[in-house]
Amino acid sequence: MEQLDSTIITTAIPAMAKSLGTEPVRLSLAITSYILSLAVFIPISGWFADRFGSRRVFCAAIIVFTTGSALAGFATSLSMLVATRVLQGMGGAMLSPVGRLILLRTFPKEDLARAMAYVAMPALIGPTVGPVLGGFITTYFDWRWIFYVNIPVGCIGIALALRYVEDFRATTQSRFDLRGFIVVGIGLATLQFGFENIGRHVLPPTVIVAAFAAAALALSLFGWHVRGHPNPVLDLGLFHIRTFRIGTLAGGICRTGMNSVPFMLPLLFQLGFGLSALHSGLLTFASAIGSITVRPMSSTLLRLLGFRRLLFANAIVVTFIMAGLTLLSPATPHWMILGYLLVFGVVRTTQFNTSNMLAYSEIPPALLSRSTSLGSTMQQLTLGFGVSISAALLDTVMPHTGVPTLHDFRIVFLTMALIPLLASPGFLPLAETDGVEVSRHRARDVQPAR
Repeated sequence: MEQLDSTIITTAIPAMAKSLGTEPVRLSLAITSYILSLAVFIPISGWFADRFGSRRVFCAAIIVFTTGSALAGFATSLSMLVATRVLQGMGGAMLSPVGRLILLRTFPKEDLARAMAYVAMPALIGPTVGPVLGGFITTYFDWRWIFYVNIPVGCIGIALALRYVEDFRATTQSRFDLRGFIVVGIGLATLQFGFENIGRHVLPPTVIVAAFAAAALALSLFGWHVRGHPNPVLDLGLFHIRTFRIGTLAGGICRTGMNSVPFMLPLLFQLGFGLSALHSGLLTFASAIGSITVRPMSSTLLRLLGFRRLLFANAIVVTFIMAGLTLLSPATPHWMILGYLLVFGVVRTTQFNTSNMLAYSEIPPALLSRSTSLGSTMQQLTLGFGVSISAALLDTVMPHTGVPTLHDFRIVFLTMALIPLLASPGFLPLAETDGVEVSRHRARDVQPAR
């Protein structure tokens, strides 16, 4: 639900704008408000799970998200829609990190690779399925059903969580870092706000520069605040753990480049190829199929190559496949596009899953909730950055007519493909033994000390 709602409304924006009596460009607020809410409230997820219990917080998050979704379907104005999207974001901010925390506390490390492969699927499939599902619902039903479909899913999720999820909570309670939450919330919100508005020509450049300046100031203050706080809302000390640092930072840079593709492909197919929203979504769905098919082989690849080799080599492969998107044209047979996007889905999922597993492979049990809060915050930021940077690049290179050409799309794809390439050296400092308990790489060849 959370991942779908970050992209599902993109194909419904014209219909929503007409229904709400506003301009389509103003509907970007419905997307921005959701992403901003996620970025602000993710940091508190770990403390809430420790304080009130992971099952209780998880169910509460589903209730808040589902309620916000139902109210969004009833929206009669843009301001009401934005307010309900903020409520959705508050619930969604708890879903992924607390859900990941439940898995980390449930599975032993030797089964973590298999478990994380399952939990990563929604994050990979959701942004791809969103446009096709949104296009289908908008074409054959009403845009409000984009939000109503979450109601039965939310009810089923609550029932399953109450039945199967154990209610973990911390044995010792720490005081909530309210000051840190406010400061980092302002920093993350203004940073995401700045990236969201680059190239949109909605706000003056001075406002965007001021947003980045405010973000830099707030995040610097938070860095100073963390040094003297025993239980900060985001524990930056986790970056001293090499596997977490590399999996989160180098993996995050890689994801920034990769996350631009699910956003750019529907635009390429609709504006560059002239396809309908539904037809475009059906083509992009191929990468979601690739995400599903890679799960059985990812554990095998990790066991054979280890984290270091697999992440470095796959980042190079991702670069070339993203660059290969520049060769697509309206004359390219659709079966060839489907096959190519399926391969992209495979390599994208491999990079996403493996860096995720690396990040949590050596986290002590006492720090699991803190690591999921920080890791989920970074993950959400890379999703927003990938979309915002690619949108800004496209707006910069396209002509003043406002309609991008195939050449413009190719420039953006080629530029974004360089980001995983730049991230690839970041995986080289890993040792062969890093995360070996999760990867099982060469575990059978290790000889006992004599």
